[in-house]
Amino acid sequence: MEALVSGLNNIIWSNALIYLCLGAGLFYSILTRFVQVRLFGEMIRLLFGGKSSKDGISSFQALAVSLSGRVGMGNIAGVAAAIGFGGPGAVFWMWIVAFLGASTAYAESTLAQIYKEKDEITGEYRGGPAYYFEKALGQKWYGILFAISAIIACGIFLPGVQANGVVNAVTQVMGDGAMMNVLGMEVGTYRLGALIVVLVVLGIIIFGGIKRIATFTEYVVPFMAVGYIILALIIMFSNISMVPQVFSQIIGDAFTAQAGFGAAIGWGVKRGIYSNEAGQGTGPHAAAAAEVEHPAQQGLVQAFSVYVDTLLVCSATAFMILSTGMYNIQGTLPDGQFLVQNIAATTEINSPAFTQMAMNAVYGNYGDNFIAIAVFFFAFTTILAYYYIAEVNVTYLTRFIGRGAHKTGIFIVKVLIMLMVAYGGLNSAGYIWGLGDVGVGLMAWLNIVGILVIFFVAKPAMDILKDYEAQLKAGVEHFTFDPAKFGIKNAPYWEERNRKAEALKNKDV
Repeated sequence: MEALVSGLNNIIWSNALIYLCLGAGLFYSILTRFVQVRLFGEMIRLLFGGKSSKDGISSFQALAVSLSGRVGMGNIAGVAAAIGFGGPGAVFWMWIVAFLGASTAYAESTLAQIYKEKDEITGEYRGGPAYYFEKALGQKWYGILFAISAIIACGIFLPGVQANGVVNAVTQVMGDGAMMNVLGMEVGTYRLGALIVVLVVLGIIIFGGIKRIATFTEYVVPFMAVGYIILALIIMFSNISMVPQVFSQIIGDAFTAQAGFGAAIGWGVKRGIYSNEAGQGTGPHAAAAAEVEHPAQQGLVQAFSVYVDTLLVCSATAFMILSTGMYNIQGTLPDGQFLVQNIAATTEINSPAFTQMAMNAVYGNYGDNFIAIAVFFFAFTTILAYYYIAEVNVTYLTRFIGRGAHKTGIFIVKVLIMLMVAYGGLNSAGYIWGLGDVGVGLMAWLNIVGILVIFFVAKPAMDILKDYEAQLKAGVEHFTFDPAKFGIKNAPYWEERNRKAEALKNKDV
């Protein structure tokens, strides 16, 4: 199985996908005239301006749900892996993929808003790549293909990575505890205890739907992210003399990395996409659930979430690791030598260990404990986001079959998530990360190719950005969106909304 996963990774994460991710980001950045820079102030305003409704969540809640998927193991263990395998220069490529990817996030999330629909069973808004591939391209088979890949990736492949990170963080602090046999595996009692806590709390929340998930993440994600960044800044200021050196390492190594030019780009892009999810097709699911006046608004909010994830949280992790020197760089030298070895050779690269050791170097055991707590909440909220994405895609596949099929499908996803969390928590880190990479790459291929085809067919995201900017310039009090004005069909939510507004207007007259 490990050989199969490794082989799939080599195929999916070939140079073609790496340059497709970078190329799509550059493509949309140029077409939107770098919307991620021009409308940065508007992004901030929109974060706190929207309101939730009985059917949808607020822009900020949608951001929190989206960030719960973005801010996870990729920010703590993923950055460590990028440095450990690709050198400090990999961080530079994480920044590049985030900056360019913000425009991709705008495009995919705006499409999700345009083509969202109201779930007849739950009354909640549903949308995402499967929906916009069917409605914008008229290719239902492609929507079904993405939905199946998303369920496999988010329901099976990815949850184990987050669970693995949680239990590894706990055992880094507390040790394994007494060993016992569980399903033929030797497992420590502390590892098992951490896993049981995750499973119990996860079960309570996922049976509450998007509203409960949104409420939980709305408070937990910002609190943990801010706390994490503050502690990282303290480390940075305590090592202020090393900041120029760290920048020099990152920039200089980006092109002449000790691990090789290809390794720096490859690991930077891979872990960058894993972390910020721009172009991966996961963010649009939460974006579609938001209650907004105009589709472009949530596109801009989701673009901002990429900045929060990579330019803030991932950068904080990188500066902690590099400024304290708590890292190794794995190479291909004979006799298992490292290109750079600052810490014990047995330290697991695909884990939070580098970050925990960096925190420990400054804060002692308090640092270790904080990272364990941060990993727990970051990873836990990411599992919630994965569940929600899988649920949306089950809804897409079953919406024409009926309530019975929908309930059965959702129940199966819940059981799958719980099983894969248990599996990931009990297995080795390297193998589980390999499965996660397969899931990320699979969705990224389908989504990026799909949104590029949509652009050449209709350009809806670009037309709508111009419309929003025109209304913004005109200083309108309430933004409006009419899909018919742009020749957009199959936008049921907005069509119905405009019909109701017109009927109300005529009634008043």
